[in-house]
Amino acid sequence: MFAKINSLGLMGLNAFPVEVEIEASKGMQSFDIVGLADAAVRESRERIRSALRSSSITFPTKKIMVNLAPADKKKSGSMHDLAITVALLSVMGFVTAEQTDRAQFIGEVSLSGEIRAVNGVLPMTILARKLGFEEIYVPFDNAREAAVVEGIKVYGVESVAQLVLHFSGKAVMLPAQAAADGEPDYFGTLDFSDVKGQLSAKKALEIAAAGGHNALMIGTPGSGKSMLAKRMPSILPRMTFAESIETTNIHSVAGLLDKDHPLVTVRPFRSPHHTVSAAGLSGGGSVPRPGEISLAHNGLLFLDELAEFSRIALEILRQPLEDKQVTISRVSGSVTYPCSFMLIAAMNPCPCGYFGHPTRQCICNPKQVKNYLSKVSGPLLDRFDIHVEVAPVEFTDLSSKRQEESSAEIRRRVQAARDIQNERFKGTSITCNARITSDVLQKFCPMTDAAEQVLKGVFDKLGLSARAYDRILKVARTCADMQGSEVIGKEHIAHAVQYRSLDRKYWSS
Repeated sequence: MFAKINSLGLMGLNAFPVEVEIEASKGMQSFDIVGLADAAVRESRERIRSALRSSSITFPTKKIMVNLAPADKKKSGSMHDLAITVALLSVMGFVTAEQTDRAQFIGEVSLSGEIRAVNGVLPMTILARKLGFEEIYVPFDNAREAAVVEGIKVYGVESVAQLVLHFSGKAVMLPAQAAADGEPDYFGTLDFSDVKGQLSAKKALEIAAAGGHNALMIGTPGSGKSMLAKRMPSILPRMTFAESIETTNIHSVAGLLDKDHPLVTVRPFRSPHHTVSAAGLSGGGSVPRPGEISLAHNGLLFLDELAEFSRIALEILRQPLEDKQVTISRVSGSVTYPCSFMLIAAMNPCPCGYFGHPTRQCICNPKQVKNYLSKVSGPLLDRFDIHVEVAPVEFTDLSSKRQEESSAEIRRRVQAARDIQNERFKGTSITCNARITSDVLQKFCPMTDAAEQVLKGVFDKLGLSARAYDRILKVARTCADMQGSEVIGKEHIAHAVQYRSLDRKYWSS
């Protein structure tokens, strides 16, 4: 007897269709799985045997052969367990072809017959809908995640026994409903009102948030660099639905979703320790998984103590910062993950941290300072749109009883500027000013004659690179948006240029 059940596989973010073919014939009892299956897939035989016994279903005493097609594509993980189980149920007469032809099956089967959650259900459900399937059966804990996709019925399965009762008509399951998430919590417990003083640094980070710009903060220990960066999520603009789906896809593959609130509606904030490996940052593994830069997609990546990261890890960032994607190549194939993130970094000016401090003496010799700063290469430094010097906090600011501006107030201005950008870039792939491509830079960044003269003088005097020119213009575009100006004026150029001075203050000396 022959049957065919539809399932799905996953390689990175790319889902692909898998047909589970089964043949049950007379002969010595056996149960084999072919089709380039890894160890986890082959082990499903024992899980399924036990699951059927636990569900009071007698395993067929026949020679059973299961093929996972296409046979030349590697199948990994436990996501095919449910489809293989349904294939067995089909040759045993519990399920008909009419019930399964237009359905997909994904899930891991436990020894007790329960269906356990798997990673990557969202991208697989999206593919099932594109392929024209009407139903998809997933583990109960993944049902809300899959229900985010419209146009396909999602059934959350808790056990093999429940599935048998459903197909027999004795206890029909109802399709899952998408989670009704309320207004996301942007602020949490960290608020900019906690930060005393540092008005220039706050303004720079506000501009960075409004335009999606990368920012580097340099300052002595205790000046508030980490405190400022950790409050950045509270002023980031809200996500669009398309951004939420993109981000949720990545977090689904990584297994980081909350089963009750699966849709990511708040921009991610990732802050890896400086001991993170290059693979941990960019992604990797025998089955490539997303790294920190991909988990920060559409959000913020914060690198504290930038100069303490390994040189290899830092240089890996250069290409993803430009291309907004990272490709991981393995023998089994290549996987590309998106990584359009905003990079915020903080570092001390020297090993002891007090180089350039107004009152405390630096104990480092010039060579130590130079070696420390040289850990951040020129090409990487050039990819920061905004350089911020975070000065030591004055006693008068710390002891002041004045109420500092809250994150909610700052975020209103940031959102207003981002709304202008969303309207400007409607119909394009550009999401914010920092993502403006070179071919349309002049179109979206018109300048007054005075502004152009100022920028020309700065370019000639400072010997800026073409990349630095583009980034100054993009920051100036954001400064103009925050003031409601459609044309970039000389004051906007001057404001943007002042954020490109620290490389000359520290690195040139």
